[in-house]
Amino acid sequence: MINVNLKKMLVLLLVIFAFSCSKSDNEIEDIPLARVHNKFLYESDIKSLFNSNISKEDSIVVARNYINDWIKKQLLMQKAELNLNEESKDIEKQIEDYRSSLLIFKYKQELIKQKLDTIITNQEIENYYSEYSGNFILNHNIVKALFLKISKEAPENDKVKRWYKSNDQENLSRLEDYCYQYATKFDDFDNKWIPFNNLLIEIPTNINDQERYLRYNKYIETEDDLFYYFVKINEYSLKSTVQPLEYAQLKIKSILLNKRKFTFIDELENTIYNDALNRNEFIIY
Repeated sequence: MINVNLKKMLVLLLVIFAFSCSKSDNEIEDIPLARVHNKFLYESDIKSLFNSNISKEDSIVVARNYINDWIKKQLLMQKAELNLNEESKDIEKQIEDYRSSLLIFKYKQELIKQKLDTIITNQEIENYYSEYSGNFILNHNIVKALFLKISKEAPENDKVKRWYKSNDQENLSRLEDYCYQYATKFDDFDNKWIPFNNLLIEIPTNINDQERYLRYNKYIETEDDLFYYFVKINEYSLKSTVQPLEYAQLKIKSILLNKRKFTFIDELENTIYNDALNRNEFIIY
């Protein structure tokens, strides 16, 4: 731990805080807060850390942490200066390379934000899926399903068992109304693919051979001490088969957008290069 006279520093910070609240910037004397050999940290260096809403106590904590971090940084810098050879300390080129890379990156990102068309059409997604569907293989079983968790104390459970298996719209409407009143959980994944494992986590049952079960069963009914659990599997797609387009489309959209970004950047670089070449802005010797 750095040896800092904490009591003295706290008093100083309180004085600074009080003066900062009562004087304008031009009237405040720039007070040194810490020194490491010939390097000083001044009150003006930490002023930007505070705002009008911060309390005196919080100001002290923020300032103390900043001062300690500054001291550590200066001490490490001096150790580095003393112990690194001249070649290791020659970092000007690295700094310049980093600055150039950062500026170029920010410029590209700003242009992408302003000018890149980010709309990926359904036709583009379908075309990519048709051409590269072999790249989209499931590594787990997925389903579209209806999942109900009903308290054993809820009324008319026997009707739920009939309704959730029905394809009749009137029965499904009755089921929906019932679930909004009594179901502990009511998830209709009929329009969304989900991993079968995610569904099984919710149910007190053990299915060892998922593939066989999905092939030959459409319903799961089980219970524990407090609840009944009902699952109706409307569609399934098995592990190691091609992902349904609907399941793969978000990934495809991301791939197409990234390809579009790379094309945009490549065209940008070539345009800048060719414009500069035509204007004789550079020479290759």
